[in-house]
Amino acid sequence: MRQEAGKNPSGMEAFTGKDYMKFILPSLFGILFFIIPIPTEDGITIPVAFLANGVNGILGEWVPVLAVSTITIAVIATAIAKIFRPAWVRSSPFWTNLLDVSRNWVIARIAGMVFAIMTLLAFGPDFLVADITGGLLIYDLIPILFTTFFFAGLLLPLLLNFGLLEFVGTMLVKLMRPLFTLPGRSSLDCLASWVGDGTIGVLLTSKQYEGGFYSKREAAVVATTFSVVSITFTIVVISYLNMENYFLHYYGTITLAGVIAAIIMPRIPPLSRKTEDTFDGSEKKNDEVMPEGASVVSWGKEKALYRARTGKGPLATLKEGLQNVLDMWVGVLPIVMAIGTVALVIAEFTPFFTIIGTPFEYILMAMQVPEAAAAAPTMVVGFADMFLPAVIGSGVESEMTRFIIACVSVTQLVYMSEMGGLLLGSKLPVKFRELVMIFLLRTAITLPVVVAVAHLIF
Repeated sequence: MRQEAGKNPSGMEAFTGKDYMKFILPSLFGILFFIIPIPTEDGITIPVAFLANGVNGILGEWVPVLAVSTITIAVIATAIAKIFRPAWVRSSPFWTNLLDVSRNWVIARIAGMVFAIMTLLAFGPDFLVADITGGLLIYDLIPILFTTFFFAGLLLPLLLNFGLLEFVGTMLVKLMRPLFTLPGRSSLDCLASWVGDGTIGVLLTSKQYEGGFYSKREAAVVATTFSVVSITFTIVVISYLNMENYFLHYYGTITLAGVIAAIIMPRIPPLSRKTEDTFDGSEKKNDEVMPEGASVVSWGKEKALYRARTGKGPLATLKEGLQNVLDMWVGVLPIVMAIGTVALVIAEFTPFFTIIGTPFEYILMAMQVPEAAAAAPTMVVGFADMFLPAVIGSGVESEMTRFIIACVSVTQLVYMSEMGGLLLGSKLPVKFRELVMIFLLRTAITLPVVVAVAHLIF
């Protein structure tokens, strides 16, 4: 059934009922899988994470084996591509980008494979294969990444390819630009990153960047500003610190501090110095210019329907989803294992973070935070792993201080055992030294906010 007679703002032919269905149905499923929180026995999560956890529960101890096997195959395929340069790699842009990587990434992938195999076989130095270093990654983090990447990568085209980003982006462009210096279409990306899971957010942001919809600056801002851990994991943190009764205060503080950081961070270096160039150097796809005489709703609807009409068919969509999965399995898992292991070894077996955390003792004392000396290392050790501040801070007696530790550890956002490894392993335009700066700046911005709220509560 066609729309009523008359031209659309762009002068296009009216859309059909089939176009509406191609826009509405996949978009609704995309929102369901990636955005809508659902209650479970373990707390609140989103369906993609629920499916990943369900598969982990069914497969159990086989998931680490499958993940390590995948990492090993990825490294072997990378070696074949680099040494023999077979025709099937050279003739495919997908395989070339995935396997023909720089020397540094080859070394990192090999290191990740070696750490993974050693940990799985419990063979090697204790500091590498211990439960708090390599074991933490292989048995706790890598399995959930492995299954999350599968479901998120496979279902991601539902958000990307059928008009939802075009519609929501048009609605929110007047909010996202002035507040966060981002295009309107990033609103859905930011929401999925914040409410859903940072891992999913990085994947979504990376695909938008590679597709030419984000500039380097915009991609870096979204990935390092909104990719917070899932609601479920925030519950784990506050529960570990025995403060479940403060959860609403806790999550409200995280949101307040996170929004303030999201407003400030894009306007200061290093993010403000990122260029507006695109991933491949081509002209950025600008879909924010609205024709004269068009309303926001009508223009957003038309862009969405046109995107749905010209979108890929089921087989092409499935192929793209599988490529997403391979991109994350091959390109990211070895990097997370390599960088995460090194970061955890430094945190657990050296005094490095205790030493560099010393200045925070005086900062926390000036802010009248109890047990400042005990809390100081937690302000920096989160760079290695987001859960380490909770582990170290669990012995602090002051509820106010434990509350501050819990809030800051989440709002710092950049931690190398997962998010940092994901960012560096993806094609997003961020470097290690920039992640260090972003971590410290986010700490400097969010800590005063968290402490101020904590003084009001306690």
